[in-house]
Amino acid sequence: MNNKGNGIIGRKNEQDTLRYIMEEKEAKMVAVYGRRRVGKTFLVRRFFNDQFDFYFTGSFETPASIQLALFASQLRQYSGEDVPVPKSWFDAFELLRGYLEKLDKPRIVVFFDELPWMDTPKSNFIQAFSYFWNSWASARWGMKMIICGSATSWMIDKIIGDTGGLYGRCSRTIYLAPFCLGEVEHFLKEAKGIVWNRYQILEAYMIMGGIPYYLDMLDRNKTFSQNIDSLFFAHGAPLMTEYDFLFRSLFKSSAIYRQVVEAIATKSKGLTLKEIKESLGNIGDGGGLSIVLDNLCKCDFIRRYYAFGKKERGAVYQLTDMFTLFHTKFIRHDEGLDQHFWSNIKDAQHNAWAGYAFEQVCLHHLSQIRRALGISGVLTSVSAWSCKRQTDRDGTEWDGAQIDLVLERADKVIDLCEMKYSQSEFAVTADYERHLRERTATFRHFTKTRHALHNVLVTTYGLRYGMYSGIFQSTVTMDALFEEIIRPY
Repeated sequence: MNNKGNGIIGRKNEQDTLRYIMEEKEAKMVAVYGRRRVGKTFLVRRFFNDQFDFYFTGSFETPASIQLALFASQLRQYSGEDVPVPKSWFDAFELLRGYLEKLDKPRIVVFFDELPWMDTPKSNFIQAFSYFWNSWASARWGMKMIICGSATSWMIDKIIGDTGGLYGRCSRTIYLAPFCLGEVEHFLKEAKGIVWNRYQILEAYMIMGGIPYYLDMLDRNKTFSQNIDSLFFAHGAPLMTEYDFLFRSLFKSSAIYRQVVEAIATKSKGLTLKEIKESLGNIGDGGGLSIVLDNLCKCDFIRRYYAFGKKERGAVYQLTDMFTLFHTKFIRHDEGLDQHFWSNIKDAQHNAWAGYAFEQVCLHHLSQIRRALGISGVLTSVSAWSCKRQTDRDGTEWDGAQIDLVLERADKVIDLCEMKYSQSEFAVTADYERHLRERTATFRHFTKTRHALHNVLVTTYGLRYGMYSGIFQSTVTMDALFEEIIRPY
């Protein structure tokens, strides 16, 4: 299959997997999953040039009876025959089998998009789909089944990690991650004709993340600030209501998921399970809340991380989705914002958000940071660390300290990373240098580590040389974050 010039930016590993699947003679099922708007449908349709033997997409919040009617309509278009409306999904897949059996082709490509939306209550969709694959399609030489879904938790639980009829049936899984900064830069230039400097691209990423659907809305004829105003703050702005739809389209009890996310968003370093329960009140029950948190992690809204030296307990949940962070910070509570809010945003408002958002960008680009530090091949564990102000038994007082990124390396070095968003080279003052020295001493005292401790600065334009700049052993600049790295999945 020749896919040159298909308009796909990046996604090399993903295309290689699809190409390998197509070259195999046996029946194969591929599950493509990832955050909504990340480009799953675009990838599959462009790779196959829309040349499917059957293609059907689920409809959001649509009863099974209507979806079955739509299924029959689609089957009529592909088969050219009069197809009755099936009464159940078992009937629907039997009709599909009858059509596909008539095809005299070495390869048959079937694409089901938004599979979770087909699984409506009491529809028995997953049972019918499982029976169709196990009883016939899996034995059909040359059968290629591509399934997509934005509800990542559903895809993992019902398809990829299923313990029933679909256990182990997926030949390959493709997790489609958001673009990294380098891919965003390439996308804006090649697909949109937008040539911004890296500081502007970084800020666009801090607002939209690496989500192609959002980035595709940018207008090259507008300035950066004008784009943000028109997409988020103008009357009828297309991304003003996206937040609500995002949750409703992914989770059945979307209100609870939103409450959890918005509770976590109140604290930049995140909340523990206990703190989340306290914030939510009576809805913060143990089992149900754990499921919600797991699903939010699977769908890339939040991350679960552990403090340094506490791998088995004390998990902290932190908001990591850039678009959600921006929405909860500037839009959720503010009705009737100025249509030109972003063009006129005050420095204090901007900087308070940008500092935290930049930290999340760094966490999304750990591979790039490790490469810049020259430790790509060194086994490294990632964590955070904090302690409260306290007094030792001998009367020594220790100030509280927090380190948002700790890289513990197998070569017996621990990198204590400072992530600083700056509009120019970062300058170290005497007070800041003293703060870092005291923090390093506090870390060593309470962790009892004997590893070498290195202070690392990750910032936009680098470190300004001065009297106190030697406190940092290494510096990683914004340009290093733009390095493209082929990611496994």
